[in-house]
Amino acid sequence: MDILDHPDAQALLADAELSATAVRSCADHLTAFLGRYLPLFHRHEQRGHADTILRGKLTGLQRKTTEPIATHAGQKRRPLQLFAGAGGWDDRALLDELRRHVAEELGDPDGVFVLDGSGFPKKGDDSCGVARQWCGRLGKVDNCQVGYFLAYSARRGCALLDGRLYLSRERAADPGHRDKTHVPPGVTFQEGWRLALGLLDQARGTLPAAWVAADDEFGRCSELRAELRQRRLHYVLDVPCNTLVRDTAERRPPTRPGGKPRLPLFERVDRWVARQPAGRWREVQVREGAKGPITVRVLLASVQAKDEDGRVGPRERLVVIRRDADGQTTYALSNAHQAKRWQVARAQASRHRVEEVLEEGKGEVGLNHYEVRSWVGWHHHVTLSLLALWFLQTERLRLGGKNAGGDGAAGAGDLHGTAARAGGQRDADRRGGEPSAAA
Repeated sequence: MDILDHPDAQALLADAELSATAVRSCADHLTAFLGRYLPLFHRHEQRGHADTILRGKLTGLQRKTTEPIATHAGQKRRPLQLFAGAGGWDDRALLDELRRHVAEELGDPDGVFVLDGSGFPKKGDDSCGVARQWCGRLGKVDNCQVGYFLAYSARRGCALLDGRLYLSRERAADPGHRDKTHVPPGVTFQEGWRLALGLLDQARGTLPAAWVAADDEFGRCSELRAELRQRRLHYVLDVPCNTLVRDTAERRPPTRPGGKPRLPLFERVDRWVARQPAGRWREVQVREGAKGPITVRVLLASVQAKDEDGRVGPRERLVVIRRDADGQTTYALSNAHQAKRWQVARAQASRHRVEEVLEEGKGEVGLNHYEVRSWVGWHHHVTLSLLALWFLQTERLRLGGKNAGGDGAAGAGDLHGTAARAGGQRDADRRGGEPSAAA
């Protein structure tokens, strides 16, 4: 049997297939979508440049920086570069509207806010925030920028809401780097988890949610867990396998006859899990997959964990999730002591959906395709990329799961060509006297 004749392959092809009518409909919906966001740019030429870049990000261009987008649109390169790299427009107004839009489409009382960091490999050290630091994309310490992102995961879908560029302590304290990359005076060094927490605080009033989830970069930070408890937010945060814990239900023999039993010694969480009986595990369904329900096995326990300085933390819930498909085990800590097993497991699983959306952003709308070097330019680029990605997600919702992405996806590979083009050449968009930080 030819591989394309296999039932699974036929199902995938059917999901990817879009009719000409659907493509024209995508173009019409893009125009309506832009009508919600373009008025937030105060000047006519700003609206035109935003329209061009957003449409360019939804084409099949291999590289979606301003130069190929300008060439594709038949426009001059420099005005678009100045708009993206140093334009005097407000990212916050657009991202506030994005959150409201996501709330309308995905708002869910059981929604999950997900914190995540992402590395962007870079050559040279001229770009804002570039340093030798951990890059998850490369799996090693290398020259890169790091951005921290907030996402929202709900029953109907998942969306990236916001992003913030990380400045290492050295970069934040380097006046030459700050001046060269136009870092605003009020921007100071903050740990990554504090940046992500700030994004969360901005979003909480707009979107309903029951959980906060994140990988072990965040979960190992006892200060973050304490901040979330103070905000009365339920969290399920991954922790490393070498996290030291003790089961508060266990006891050691007393030191002397007639004495009280003692709490157990702390041990690595993976070693504690390894000696637990099979009867402590329960199977739960976390979500529907292409081939049926995706299930995992879950173990819960009440524990105390030691923080980075060896201090003993409050009682938390240990959540251990094992995937039978590949044997992978994940460890997490939660403050949701009364939540049901399946609720905790599903909230934790949301973290992986966000990783998929980040990869989609890099593959479909050029989230990692940029040449901006300034603080403002990086945030402008991320804002426009998140809007383009959100449009694809709204189309996927509308089309019932069919792929509405670019980069060769069936039917939607060139929305720019089918949507109404904006006006002709436009002037550069830059505040008078503002230094250039071209893309």
